Amino acid sequence: MESRRTALKLAALGTLAAPAAATAKALAAGPPHREKSAQWRRGIEGQRTADLGNGQYLNPVLSGDYPDPSVLKDGDHYYMTHSSFDSAPGLLIWHSRDLVNWHPLGPALTKPLGTVFAVDIAKHDGRYFIYIPFMKAPWSPALPSFANIYVIHAPSMAGPWSEPVDLGVGNLIDPGHVVGEDSQRYLFFNDGKRVRLTADGLATAGPVEDAYKAWHYPDDWITEAYSPEGPKLFRRGDWFYLVNAVGGTSGPPTGHMIVAARSRSIHGPWENCPHNPIQRTLSRDEKWWSRGHATCVEGPGGQWYMVYHGYENGLLTLGRQTLLEPIEWTADGWFRAKGGDLSQPLPKPLPKPLGMAVPHGMPHSDAFTTSRLGILWNLYGSAPVETARIVVEGDSLALTARGKGPADGVVLTQQVGDPAYEVTVELELVGEAHGGLLLFFDDRLFLGMGIDGTRMATYRGGKASYWPEPAPPARRMHMRIEVQDQIATFHYSLDGAGWTRHGVRSEVSGYNANTIDNLLSLRPALFAAGEGRVVFRNFRYRAVD
Repeated sequence: MESRRTALKLAALGTLAAPAAATAKALAAGPPHREKSAQWRRGIEGQRTADLGNGQYLNPVLSGDYPDPSVLKDGDHYYMTHSSFDSAPGLLIWHSRDLVNWHPLGPALTKPLGTVFAVDIAKHDGRYFIYIPFMKAPWSPALPSFANIYVIHAPSMAGPWSEPVDLGVGNLIDPGHVVGEDSQRYLFFNDGKRVRLTADGLATAGPVEDAYKAWHYPDDWITEAYSPEGPKLFRRGDWFYLVNAVGGTSGPPTGHMIVAARSRSIHGPWENCPHNPIQRTLSRDEKWWSRGHATCVEGPGGQWYMVYHGYENGLLTLGRQTLLEPIEWTADGWFRAKGGDLSQPLPKPLPKPLGMAVPHGMPHSDAFTTSRLGILWNLYGSAPVETARIVVEGDSLALTARGKGPADGVVLTQQVGDPAYEVTVELELVGEAHGGLLLFFDDRLFLGMGIDGTRMATYRGGKASYWPEPAPPARRMHMRIEVQDQIATFHYSLDGAGWTRHGVRSEVSGYNANTIDNLLSLRPALFAAGEGRVVFRNFRYRAVD
C-alpha cells in the first residue's frame, strides 16, 4: 500500500511566489528563543490533559496520533474527527464545548472501504455529512492506488451513519465542503481542484475543474514537497477564506505550513494572504514541528482559533497531534496566528454555558467487560468483516488468530499520547495460536514479545529477533512494556507478581513516519497469529513521569 505522503509527492509544482516580508524577516533573525515547556495537568490514569484548570490550556488538546483534524461548529457544540487510515472501525467522532476538552462519541465509519484520511465534516439543511477519501488497502483491491471520494451522512453526529456513497471523483484527496454565495454546494480538493455537488450533497453536478492556485513558498525553504493539500473553506462577512497546507506533511520540521487565500466569490479570483504562511515551524529547536492542515473555527467566546496537527519535538513516535492556536483578525480582513511555538500555556476558551465543558479523554485501561472497538481499540489493516474475529465476553477479549506473526496476524491497537507510559496485559493461548504484546507502527515496523507455548519470540524492527529470551515455556503469561525517554523495556511474569525484565531494551525514536514512509504512530497492540485464539485479560495503562 502506498502511503498518503508518497501519493502527495505526485502533486504538480506551482509557480514560485515572492516570500512574505514578515516571514523573510523572521527567518533572517534565526531560530526563536524558546523557554522550557510548561507541564501538563494529569488526567485519567495520569494521562496529560490540555486544560490546566486555571483558565489556561497547554497544547496538545488531543495527545497522540490525531492528524488532519476537521472541526464543525454546531451551535454551542463542536465536533471533530481525524484521519483513521487502516483502522477499523474508523473516524472516531469527538465532542467538545470549549475546543480544549474533548470526549469520544463513537466511530462514524463501521465499514471502511480502504485507507481513510483527511476528511471534512459539514452540516447542511439539518443533516450531517463526512466527505471521505478512500485509498487502496490490502483488502480493497477494487479501489485505485490514489483516492476515490465518498460521503456518509446522518441525522446527528451521534449517527446512525449511512453506508459510504461513491461520488465518482477519483485521483483527488482532502475534500473541503463549502456553500457558495449562489447557494450551491462545492467540494474543493488538493492541487486547486473543485467540483459542484447536487443539493443533497450525495452526487456531483458537474465536472472537476481548476478553481485556485495555492501560495508557493520560496524554493530555497527546506520542505518535503510542495504538495498543496487540505483546503478548508469558510465564510466570514463578505469574504470566503480558503486555508491550505503546503510543504509536505512529514519530512523536515520546517516543511509543513498553513497558508490562506480569500475571495468575495466562491468562483474567485482568489487573493493570497500577504503575510503567508500563517503558521510555520521556523527552527527545529521549536516545541512543535511540521504544523499544518488547519481548520479555522469561531470559539465559544467569539475568539477565533485554528485547529491543526503537528509533531512534538523529540516524540515523533506519537504521530501528529491535535493543536489549538488562537488567531486575530486584522483591520485589512486577514488573520494572524497568536500562539507562537505553542510551548507555553494560552488563555482557554470559555464554554457556553459556563461550567459545561465535557469530561476530557477516556480510560485506556480495559477490563474487557464490554466492547470498546472503534473508540479505544481498532483493528489494523483488516477488512471490516474481520471484526468478527474479536469477541469480548465476561472479563476477556479473544482474538481468533490468522497469519504467521504480527505482520500478517490479527492486530488490535490503541492510540496513546503520553511521553512515558506502561501497559500490562495477561494472555492465554487456545489451540495452536501464538500471540503477545507489541508496540506497533505498521506491518513493517513493530517490536514486542510473543509466546507460542514453548518459547518466547522477541520482535524488533518489524521482524522476529535472533535473541533467544530465556522465558519459561508457558501458555499463560503476563506481559508489560514500559516506554520512557524513548526507551522500551519489556517484562514478563507467570503469576503477575514476580516480574522478569527482558534481556533486551530498545531505543524507539526511529519508529516514525520519516523512517518507514507511513503517516502513523507507535502504539500499544495485542496480536494473535497461527491457528486458534489468544485470550487477553485485564489490560492496564498508566502514564508515568
